[in-house]
Amino acid sequence: MAESPPEPERRAGRIRLLPERVITRIAAGEVIERPAAVVRELAENALDAGASRISVAIAGGGSDLIEVSDDGCGMAADELALAVTRHATSKLADDSLVHIDTLGFRGEALPSIGAVARLTLVSRPRAADSAMSLAVEGGRVGEAEPAAGGFGTRVVVRDLFFATPARRKFLKSPGAESEAAEGVLRRLALARPRVGFRLAIDGRVAFDLPAQDLVGRIRALFGTETAEALLEVAAERGSLRLSGFAALPSLTRATASGQVLMVNGRPVSDPVLRTALRVAYRESIVPGRHPVAVLAVELPAEEVDVNVHPAKAEVRFRDPAAVRSLVIASLRGLLAGGAGRAVPGPAVGWRRPPLSLHAAPPGSAFPGLAEAALPLALPQGPVARPVATPEPEAAGDTQRFPLGAAVAQVLDTYVIAVTGDGAVVLVDQHAAHERLTHEALRRALEAGGVPAQQLLLPAVVDMPAAAAARVVAHAGELARLGVEVEAFGPGAVLVRALPAALGAPEPGPLLTDLADELAETGETVALAARLDTVLARIACHGSVRAGRRLAQGEMDALLRQLEATPRADTCSHGRPTWVKLSRADLERLFGRR
Repeated sequence: MAESPPEPERRAGRIRLLPERVITRIAAGEVIERPAAVVRELAENALDAGASRISVAIAGGGSDLIEVSDDGCGMAADELALAVTRHATSKLADDSLVHIDTLGFRGEALPSIGAVARLTLVSRPRAADSAMSLAVEGGRVGEAEPAAGGFGTRVVVRDLFFATPARRKFLKSPGAESEAAEGVLRRLALARPRVGFRLAIDGRVAFDLPAQDLVGRIRALFGTETAEALLEVAAERGSLRLSGFAALPSLTRATASGQVLMVNGRPVSDPVLRTALRVAYRESIVPGRHPVAVLAVELPAEEVDVNVHPAKAEVRFRDPAAVRSLVIASLRGLLAGGAGRAVPGPAVGWRRPPLSLHAAPPGSAFPGLAEAALPLALPQGPVARPVATPEPEAAGDTQRFPLGAAVAQVLDTYVIAVTGDGAVVLVDQHAAHERLTHEALRRALEAGGVPAQQLLLPAVVDMPAAAAARVVAHAGELARLGVEVEAFGPGAVLVRALPAALGAPEPGPLLTDLADELAETGETVALAARLDTVLARIACHGSVRAGRRLAQGEMDALLRQLEATPRADTCSHGRPTWVKLSRADLERLFGRR
């Protein structure tokens, strides 16, 4: 049987230039992926135009209607046609892409929106007698005409993606798209608190914010309870500046939705900043939970590239290590204070996250360490209730003794204390002592290094050459954590020892994780976290239990050590160690105010 001839090579056709309308729609696919992107682009344009108030209305999740009005500088008649032309912008003073201090600069948003929707622009600069209107439908640009309108610009977008119906099929439900658009505007509102923002969804006002300071804006968008659990962040290193607010470790969320990160006034979803935030809170919150934070990084424009993402969601720092280091050091310093320096009261709204604890391995990896590190000597004698009169100095000096003096113990589990300003403090004795023990164990471990378990037969782990080089380059740091490695030819690492506390893990997955984290953050986060988990288990089993009666001196000693111990606002599992009821809280509970 004769063989069939081979099939000819398939080609798409001869190389040709695409029509301008197709080019514009391709660009629109990069910039306008959903209604929330339209809201972001138009609101950013309004901010760059110097608006002091921005009003947004959406309907049908933004697919039916998006309307953005501002009181900015407006556009003259001859600028309207340019505004809907690709690569036309007023936001670059010259042709340099190095010094960019505006939110938008690509000159693609309005033409991209006009290519896939029915777009109407109505604008009036301060010097004009009347407004001018321009319509764009599916890429076809009309003529500018006189129209009624106040100072500023109003942009109306109808039937989004009518010209590209395939894209419309991939949109989520109207409710989900509305929520995404609201999230975009909330982040912009936090980035620019001195600008008023109003959002209406299907005729319902979601929020109407006046110009205010950042604290007021956070309270308006996150709620009073969250605002009261935030600590102010302010740090500076060279030309880098970090400001904003970060939550107490007792306030966490299941997702990162409570994190708003900004670079030079631009809300971003940046991996460098998110990783730094995660590392900073690693020792204070339970894995799987996310802290709440509103943080702003400011640095010279030439030190950051904002032209790396079509939607401007990410940036690239010239020195990411410096940015990461500033964020981590600042937040760790903020969280390292003793208990009581901030006020996690009933307004914190803490909920216990799901925990997955495993039994400790047989035999302690740190013999004698847990027993030696217990910070309190707690005899087992019976104690009468209530306790004796509290120490007058501790009860009266709120600044030096923010947790006050013990006055009673209830349910043999909770210590009740009174502060100098009349507030009542409740302390969970087991959670509190667990954190004290954990920190003592951590200090002892850091002082003596992590005990390593030599492998009977050294293990050879094959890895990509670059990953192997990263691991070997950090061999000294890894050795302090109990991992002994050395080079074993190109693309391989020889493992001689692993941390004894981890039992007998497979070295391959562990080294792969270490290489990935060294590439991303320059830190061995996973290994340190696993070792810290072991310490947390030891601390839990070696701490004062609920149901144990404490003497007056023991309770006061517990309060004083909590005030002096880093990260003592939460236990090793992320639960709060204490709660404070101020006089105002008590009066609200009893209907006195």
